[in-house]
Amino acid sequence: MDKDFVSVADATREEMVALFETARRLKKKRESVGDVARNLSRWVDAIVARTFSHDTVVELASAASVPVINALSDHEHPCQALADYLTIWERYPRPEQLRISYVGDGNNVCHSLLLGAGILGLNLTVASPKAYAPKEPVVAQARALAGVSGGEITIVQDPSEGVADADVVYTDVFASMGQESEAEERARVFQPYQVNSKLLRNAASKAVVMHCLPAHRGEEITDEVLDGPQSIVLDQAENRLHAQNALLLKLMGGS
Repeated sequence: MDKDFVSVADATREEMVALFETARRLKKKRESVGDVARNLSRWVDAIVARTFSHDTVVELASAASVPVINALSDHEHPCQALADYLTIWERYPRPEQLRISYVGDGNNVCHSLLLGAGILGLNLTVASPKAYAPKEPVVAQARALAGVSGGEITIVQDPSEGVADADVVYTDVFASMGQESEAEERARVFQPYQVNSKLLRNAASKAVVMHCLPAHRGEEITDEVLDGPQSIVLDQAENRLHAQNALLLKLMGGS
């Protein structure tokens, strides 16, 4: 269950949000995704779906008659990106002037950061090994959005180039859920992409460091950086609650 959404529901004393944690029950074929969506739509005002398969989220949204929020899938993590860009905006009121860098696996978080940057007109550079780069359709969509908003999307392979003069350096785990069997190989491939004090020498002198947590300390990021003065990861963690509260309010007709 997504604890941030649980906290929002508890804090507002609302019992109108269905927390749909995984698709395990659906895999048993007892009830189709569409039937679950249609039933939940009669009971609640919004569905929060945290699933492994992005197709499940899409199917839920297609069949539901209430808003469906993607709280995480294997393809995107938009709620995290919403909190991340709120965190950046709090610190930098003119984020379009920043150089933002993402270093590591081109995963679901990376995809949502790309799309968010395209929508908001931000300059985002992603540094990933070629075999682990973000999916090309996502990059193409982000670039199309950036073409309208005035942002810029850059994909590179060299981590030093990726963080060059960056004001914000973001990283995430090298092996996400469902990739446990690849963890050893990924750790080897991604070792040069670790966010450490040496890599940060290439960034701007006052660069901040972000991570969506939980972190694998000593793998994608060192203790020194994660716990250091440049880290704003706890601001991110707090802002997940505020961003998701605002999202629910917006979808339910609040202002």
